[in-house]
Amino acid sequence: MSAVPKVSGATVTGGPEAAALAARAAIRSGRHAGPTAGLAPGMVQGNLAILPKAVAHDFLRFCDLNPKPCPVIGMSQPGDPMLPMLGGDIDIRTDVPRYRVWRDGQLAEEPTDIRALWRDDLVAFVLGCSFSFEEALVADGLRIRHIERNQNVAMYRTNVATAPAGPFHGPLVVSMRPFVPADAIRAIQITTRFPRVHGAPVHFGDPAAIGIQDIDKPDYGDRVEILAGEVPVFWACGVTPQAVVAAARLPFCITHAPGAMLITDVRNSTLAVM
Repeated sequence: MSAVPKVSGATVTGGPEAAALAARAAIRSGRHAGPTAGLAPGMVQGNLAILPKAVAHDFLRFCDLNPKPCPVIGMSQPGDPMLPMLGGDIDIRTDVPRYRVWRDGQLAEEPTDIRALWRDDLVAFVLGCSFSFEEALVADGLRIRHIERNQNVAMYRTNVATAPAGPFHGPLVVSMRPFVPADAIRAIQITTRFPRVHGAPVHFGDPAAIGIQDIDKPDYGDRVEILAGEVPVFWACGVTPQAVVAAARLPFCITHAPGAMLITDVRNSTLAVM
C-alpha cells in the first residue's frame, strides 16, 4: 500500500485535547449519538471507512487518486481497532457516535457500537473532514449558517465522476455553504490552505452544473437556507466513500453516519499549509 501521510500533534496535554477526550468518553458511553459539529473546538474530526483487507489496497489507491474528497489522515493495521497516530485511546469500534453498516451496497443498519461486527481482517481509514476548515472560516469572521442554526451541513451527490480504482468508483459528494460573493471569495482563499481537509471548493454557483437538481433536497444532512444575494459554494466531501461503496456493492463495509465524526487528538492548526 502507499504510505499514509503522517499527522503530527496527537499528544494529549489539556485544553482542547482534554475536550476531545471528554467528547470521545461521552460517545463511547452512549451519552452522545448525534452530530459532532462544535464538539472539541480546535481538534481534527474525521470521516470513516472500514473495509476488509482484501480491498484495502484498492481503497487507498482510490483515495490517492481522489485526494480532495478522500484525504487520508489515519489508517489502522488489519484487525487492530486502535489509531495511535490520531489519539492514544481511540477505539474505532466505539468512538464514532453512529455508524453505517453496508451489505452488498445497501445500508443495513446504523449502530452506535460495532464491537460485535469487528473482524480480524478489517482496516479502518480516517479521512479529513470539513469541520477543520470551518473553524478557520469562523475565526476569520465568516458566518456558517448550518453551525449557527445547529444543523448538519447539506451534502449532495453530483454528476462528477471520481477516478476509479479496483471496485471503487462513483459520484463525487459535495457539501454546501452559502455566502455572499465577497465572503465566498474569502472562503476560497482560506480553505485553499487546508488541502488535507478537502481544500478549496470544487464549484460555486449554479447547482445544476454539477448535477444537483434541487438544492432544497440534499442527499445527506439537512436543508440549509440560501438567502437573497448569496451563492452556494460546494466543497468535496468525505461522505463520497458512501456513494462509492453503494456503487461497488461490497459484501460488507462500515462508514460513519453523515455528520457523526471521529474526534481526534490532532489540532486543526497542524493541517494548515502556510
